[in-house]
Amino acid sequence: MNIREAIKARHSVRQFKDMPVGEAEAARLREIIEECNAESGLNIQLIENDPDCFNTMLAHYGKFRNAVNYIALVGSKSLDDLDERAGYYGQRIALEAQMLGLNTCWVAGTYGKGKCKADTAAGEKIVCVIAVGYGETEGVPHKSKPLAKLCAVKKDDMPVWFKNGMLAATLAPTALNQQRFFIDIDGEEAVITAQRFPLAKIDLGIVRYNFEAASGHKCRAK
Repeated sequence: MNIREAIKARHSVRQFKDMPVGEAEAARLREIIEECNAESGLNIQLIENDPDCFNTMLAHYGKFRNAVNYIALVGSKSLDDLDERAGYYGQRIALEAQMLGLNTCWVAGTYGKGKCKADTAAGEKIVCVIAVGYGETEGVPHKSKPLAKLCAVKKDDMPVWFKNGMLAATLAPTALNQQRFFIDIDGEEAVITAQRFPLAKIDLGIVRYNFEAASGHKCRAK
Protein backbone atom coordinates (compact mmCIF):
# COMPACT_ATOMS: atom_id res chain seq x y z
CA MET A 1 0.00 0.00 0.00
CA ASN A 2 1.44 3.39 -0.98
CA ILE A 3 0.63 6.71 0.65
CA ARG A 4 -2.20 7.65 -1.74
CA GLU A 5 -3.81 4.25 -1.22
CA ALA A 6 -3.45 4.68 2.54
CA ILE A 7 -5.15 8.09 2.39
CA LYS A 8 -8.09 6.56 0.51
CA ALA A 9 -8.28 3.47 2.74
CA ARG A 10 -8.02 5.22 6.13
CA HIS A 11 -11.33 5.89 7.89
CA SER A 12 -12.08 6.57 11.54
CA VAL A 13 -12.48 3.35 13.54
CA ARG A 14 -13.62 3.30 17.17
CA GLN A 15 -14.16 -0.40 17.80
CA PHE A 16 -11.03 -2.53 17.92
CA LYS A 17 -10.33 -6.23 18.23
CA ASP A 18 -9.22 -7.43 21.64
CA MET A 19 -5.62 -8.07 20.62
CA PRO A 20 -2.30 -6.28 21.10
CA VAL A 21 -0.50 -4.44 18.33
CA GLY A 22 2.02 -6.80 16.74
CA GLU A 23 5.64 -6.44 17.80
CA ALA A 24 6.85 -5.56 14.30
CA GLU A 25 4.06 -3.02 13.82
CA ALA A 26 4.68 -1.41 17.21
CA ALA A 27 8.41 -1.22 16.48
CA ARG A 28 7.76 0.54 13.17
CA LEU A 29 5.37 2.97 14.86
CA ARG A 30 8.02 3.84 17.44
CA GLU A 31 10.52 4.33 14.64
CA ILE A 32 8.31 6.75 12.70
CA ILE A 33 7.40 8.54 15.95
CA GLU A 34 11.10 9.00 16.69
CA GLU A 35 11.61 10.44 13.19
CA CYS A 36 8.66 12.80 13.60
CA ASN A 37 9.86 13.97 17.01
CA ALA A 38 13.32 14.68 15.63
CA GLU A 39 11.87 16.76 12.78
CA SER A 40 9.13 18.55 14.71
CA GLY A 41 10.47 19.07 18.22
CA LEU A 42 7.35 17.35 19.57
CA ASN A 43 7.22 14.59 22.20
CA ILE A 44 4.84 12.14 20.53
CA GLN A 45 4.49 8.79 22.31
CA LEU A 46 2.99 5.37 21.63
CA ILE A 47 1.07 4.10 24.66
CA GLU A 48 0.08 0.43 24.67
CA ASN A 49 -2.32 -1.62 26.77
CA ASP A 50 -3.83 1.28 28.71
CA PRO A 51 -7.49 0.49 29.43
CA ASP A 52 -8.02 3.67 31.46
CA CYS A 53 -7.58 6.47 28.91
CA PHE A 54 -10.83 5.64 27.10
CA ASN A 55 -12.65 4.45 30.22
CA THR A 56 -14.83 7.56 30.46
CA MET A 57 -18.51 8.37 30.03
CA LEU A 58 -17.75 10.39 26.89
CA ALA A 59 -15.72 7.55 25.40
CA HIS A 60 -18.56 5.11 26.06
CA TYR A 61 -20.96 7.60 24.51
CA GLY A 62 -18.63 7.80 21.53
CA LYS A 63 -18.88 4.01 21.19
CA PHE A 64 -15.18 3.26 21.68
CA ARG A 65 -14.45 -0.40 22.36
CA ASN A 66 -11.11 -2.04 23.14
CA ALA A 67 -9.36 1.30 22.57
CA VAL A 68 -6.35 0.49 24.76
CA ASN A 69 -3.55 1.61 22.44
CA TYR A 70 -3.03 5.19 21.33
CA ILE A 71 -0.57 7.76 20.07
CA ALA A 72 -0.32 10.77 22.39
CA LEU A 73 0.52 14.02 20.61
CA VAL A 74 2.54 16.00 23.14
CA GLY A 75 4.50 19.21 22.72
CA SER A 76 5.69 22.42 24.30
CA LYS A 77 3.10 25.09 25.04
CA SER A 78 5.67 27.66 23.88
CA LEU A 79 5.30 26.57 20.25
CA ASP A 80 3.04 29.02 18.42
CA ASP A 81 2.05 26.33 15.93
CA LEU A 82 1.83 23.43 18.37
CA ASP A 83 -1.64 22.30 17.30
CA GLU A 84 -0.78 22.48 13.60
CA ARG A 85 2.45 20.52 14.12
CA ALA A 86 0.55 17.90 16.11
CA GLY A 87 -1.99 17.54 13.30
CA TYR A 88 0.65 17.35 10.57
CA TYR A 89 2.91 14.79 12.20
CA GLY A 90 0.05 12.89 13.80
CA GLN A 91 -1.47 12.31 10.37
CA ARG A 92 1.88 11.14 9.06
CA ILE A 93 1.93 8.51 11.82
CA ALA A 94 -1.75 7.60 11.33
CA LEU A 95 -1.15 6.90 7.64
CA GLU A 96 1.94 4.83 8.47
CA ALA A 97 -0.30 2.83 10.83
CA GLN A 98 -2.76 2.29 7.98
CA MET A 99 0.02 0.96 5.77
CA LEU A 100 0.94 -1.44 8.58
CA GLY A 101 -2.58 -2.89 8.58
CA LEU A 102 -3.76 -0.93 11.63
CA ASN A 103 -6.74 1.37 12.05
CA THR A 104 -6.96 4.73 13.79
CA CYS A 105 -9.25 7.41 15.14
CA TRP A 106 -8.34 11.01 15.97
CA VAL A 107 -9.70 11.92 19.42
CA ALA A 108 -9.66 15.40 20.94
CA GLY A 109 -12.46 15.46 23.51
CA THR A 110 -13.77 11.99 24.30
CA TYR A 111 -10.82 10.50 26.12
CA GLY A 112 -9.76 10.94 29.73
CA LYS A 113 -7.10 13.65 29.61
CA GLY A 114 -6.31 13.13 33.27
CA LYS A 115 -5.99 9.39 32.70
CA CYS A 116 -3.66 9.57 29.71
CA LYS A 117 -0.40 7.76 30.49
CA ALA A 118 1.79 9.97 28.29
CA ASP A 119 4.77 11.59 29.97
CA THR A 120 4.70 15.39 29.87
CA ALA A 121 7.68 17.51 30.84
CA ALA A 122 7.33 20.95 32.41
CA GLY A 123 5.75 23.33 29.92
CA GLU A 124 4.31 20.54 27.75
CA LYS A 125 0.72 19.53 27.11
CA ILE A 126 -1.20 16.74 25.44
CA VAL A 127 -2.83 18.18 22.32
CA CYS A 128 -4.94 15.10 21.52
CA VAL A 129 -4.56 11.37 20.96
CA ILE A 130 -5.00 8.91 18.10
CA ALA A 131 -6.52 5.55 19.02
CA VAL A 132 -4.76 2.75 17.14
CA GLY A 133 -5.27 -0.99 16.78
CA TYR A 134 -6.84 -3.65 14.61
CA GLY A 135 -10.31 -2.44 13.78
CA GLU A 136 -13.37 -4.65 13.89
CA THR A 137 -14.10 -3.03 10.51
CA GLU A 138 -12.20 -0.74 8.16
CA GLY A 139 -14.62 2.11 8.89
CA VAL A 140 -16.66 4.02 6.30
CA PRO A 141 -15.83 7.07 4.15
CA HIS A 142 -17.03 10.42 5.45
CA LYS A 143 -19.15 12.75 3.36
CA SER A 144 -17.23 15.52 1.66
CA LYS A 145 -18.15 19.04 0.58
CA PRO A 146 -18.08 19.85 -3.17
CA LEU A 147 -14.66 20.96 -4.40
CA ALA A 148 -16.07 24.39 -5.22
CA LYS A 149 -16.58 25.00 -1.49
CA LEU A 150 -13.07 23.90 -0.58
CA CYS A 151 -11.00 25.30 -3.41
CA ALA A 152 -10.74 28.44 -5.58
CA VAL A 153 -9.44 26.57 -8.64
CA LYS A 154 -11.89 25.04 -11.11
CA LYS A 155 -11.46 21.31 -11.50
CA ASP A 156 -10.65 21.55 -15.23
CA ASP A 157 -7.95 24.14 -14.49
CA MET A 158 -6.15 22.11 -11.84
CA PRO A 159 -2.65 20.78 -12.56
CA VAL A 160 -2.43 17.04 -11.95
CA TRP A 161 -0.42 17.50 -8.75
CA PHE A 162 -2.96 19.98 -7.37
CA LYS A 163 -5.86 17.69 -8.23
CA ASN A 164 -4.14 14.80 -6.42
CA GLY A 165 -3.58 17.05 -3.41
CA MET A 166 -7.17 18.26 -3.32
CA LEU A 167 -8.54 14.72 -3.46
CA ALA A 168 -6.35 13.80 -0.51
CA ALA A 169 -7.39 16.96 1.34
CA THR A 170 -11.07 16.06 1.01
CA LEU A 171 -10.32 12.64 2.53
CA ALA A 172 -8.56 14.10 5.57
CA PRO A 173 -10.30 13.69 8.94
CA THR A 174 -11.51 16.97 10.44
CA ALA A 175 -13.34 17.84 13.66
CA LEU A 176 -16.99 16.81 13.37
CA ASN A 177 -16.26 16.35 9.64
CA GLN A 178 -16.81 20.09 9.12
CA GLN A 179 -14.00 20.54 6.53
CA ARG A 180 -13.65 24.21 7.39
CA PHE A 181 -10.63 24.88 5.20
CA PHE A 182 -10.02 26.49 1.81
CA ILE A 183 -7.14 25.82 -0.58
CA ASP A 184 -5.80 27.97 -3.42
CA ILE A 185 -2.82 27.67 -5.74
CA ASP A 186 0.25 29.91 -5.85
CA GLY A 187 2.64 28.79 -8.59
CA GLU A 188 4.09 25.43 -7.56
CA GLU A 189 2.63 25.65 -4.05
CA ALA A 190 -0.80 25.37 -2.53
CA VAL A 191 -2.02 27.83 0.08
CA ILE A 192 -4.46 26.73 2.77
CA THR A 193 -6.53 28.84 5.15
CA ALA A 194 -8.78 27.66 7.96
CA GLN A 195 -11.73 29.30 9.64
CA ARG A 196 -11.49 30.18 13.32
CA PHE A 197 -13.07 27.46 15.43
CA PRO A 198 -11.96 24.98 18.10
CA LEU A 199 -9.47 22.41 16.74
CA ALA A 200 -8.98 24.42 13.53
CA LYS A 201 -5.19 24.34 13.75
CA ILE A 202 -5.10 20.58 14.31
CA ASP A 203 -7.30 20.11 11.25
CA LEU A 204 -5.05 22.47 9.29
CA GLY A 205 -2.03 20.29 10.00
CA ILE A 206 -3.88 17.08 9.10
CA VAL A 207 -5.14 18.46 5.79
CA ARG A 208 -1.73 19.94 4.94
CA TYR A 209 -0.04 16.58 5.41
CA ASN A 210 -2.57 14.76 3.22
CA PHE A 211 -2.19 17.37 0.47
CA GLU A 212 1.62 17.31 0.51
CA ALA A 213 1.90 13.53 0.74
CA ALA A 214 -0.39 12.98 -2.25
CA SER A 215 0.78 15.87 -4.43
CA GLY A 216 4.52 16.04 -3.78
CA HIS A 217 4.15 19.84 -3.45
CA LYS A 218 4.19 22.13 -0.44
CA CYS A 219 0.92 23.34 1.07
CA ARG A 220 1.60 26.59 2.88
CA ALA A 221 -0.64 27.79 5.70
CA LYS A 222 -1.76 31.40 5.24
